[in-house]
Amino acid sequence: MNFPLKPGMLLGTATAATQIEGGDQNNSWYDWYRRGYIKDNASPETATEHLKRWREDLELMSGMGIQCCRFSVEWGRVEPEDGVFDEQAIARCREEIQAMAEQGIKPLLTLHHFSNPMWLEEKGAFAVRDNITYFLRYVHKMVESLGDLVSEYITINEPNVYAFNGYLDGSWPPGKRNPLDLARVLTNLTAAHIEAYGLIRKTRLKMGYSDTKVGFANHLRSFSPKDPKNPLHRFWASRAEELFQGNLTRAMCTGHTAFPIGRHPSIVPGRYCDFHGINYYTRSTVSGPANGAAEGVPVNSLGWEIYPQGIVEVCRKAYQLLPRPIYITENGTCGADAFRARYIAEHLEALCGSGLPVERYYHRGFCDCWEWTEGTSARFGLVHVEYPSQRRTVKPSGEFYRQVIAQGGVSEELYRQYCGVSYPTAREDAV
Repeated sequence: MNFPLKPGMLLGTATAATQIEGGDQNNSWYDWYRRGYIKDNASPETATEHLKRWREDLELMSGMGIQCCRFSVEWGRVEPEDGVFDEQAIARCREEIQAMAEQGIKPLLTLHHFSNPMWLEEKGAFAVRDNITYFLRYVHKMVESLGDLVSEYITINEPNVYAFNGYLDGSWPPGKRNPLDLARVLTNLTAAHIEAYGLIRKTRLKMGYSDTKVGFANHLRSFSPKDPKNPLHRFWASRAEELFQGNLTRAMCTGHTAFPIGRHPSIVPGRYCDFHGINYYTRSTVSGPANGAAEGVPVNSLGWEIYPQGIVEVCRKAYQLLPRPIYITENGTCGADAFRARYIAEHLEALCGSGLPVERYYHRGFCDCWEWTEGTSARFGLVHVEYPSQRRTVKPSGEFYRQVIAQGGVSEELYRQYCGVSYPTAREDAV
């Protein structure tokens, strides 16, 4: 393997406030932990103590040559009560963003990353149409407060994952299992994104800035029939793709709706992203209503298939829908670090050979962190965190990533040094 990065392509890392900051109980995920739904009973109140250690983390990032950073604001921290904003919490956000700029790291700010303040959760969160106004108030406040430092925004992270896990599967907060709630939430999230898209651009324009870029982080998978010759398998693969991501992508990017996205006054035809933010991890093999990894394919420790070609497949579909620059806003794998460098190299090679306008690649994540329902049991980081001491150590994959950035690509020598490990396969121990 030997390839250069695309000209001008920036490499960085991605995370969410709830996963790293610690020190907050006023959010839906702390409540989910309190109710006993986290695999290893690890608390997001601790996470990786980034709120205390952000300077140390930023020094590590700078030393690794990280060029851009996708991060989020914990909504419940900056607006702990309905309509009451904590200016000290906002000032701390500003301080960290300013420090990023001093290190030459370009910020990409996510406004909603799975977590709601408890006062909003108690009002029904995004299952209630009128609650969109609370989100827009928060968005306006953040852009007014941070807009001189941040020009690029993600409105909502993975709306499909938030909705399906929280309102159909019931494995995430608020733990509902109601298809009607699912449709309401997807519709309201689409409207919230469309309204926030215009609000962010309008607010920064009033502040004197014309370089605003707004998108959403779209969780996209590759869906394949288990047997391509079987018409039922092909049907279910097509339906799974449409229901999980295809129709939502079309609605949020262009305002054109189809089931399960319903009607809303704010959802009208238009163009509602300045870049495609794409979170890609895996391929789902489909033979019926359920889906998963096929037997014998390479997988990570969560059983997700490792399928680098799929990142190009989903990017190409998004670009064909609406030609926009592509930001890979999340890509990474969990489990032992031994094959992480290979995973990164193969996904970068696929992207850089695709002919698509891929401008950013954000590896998830920078350091091991609190991984939602998995707690601290699933490790995605380039930097190892030793719990409970919180000691940070750059992994071999982190050193590989540093050299890829420094060299502007992957050389044969670099690949041989870091990427010679075989992947585990499905039906085997993948840890």
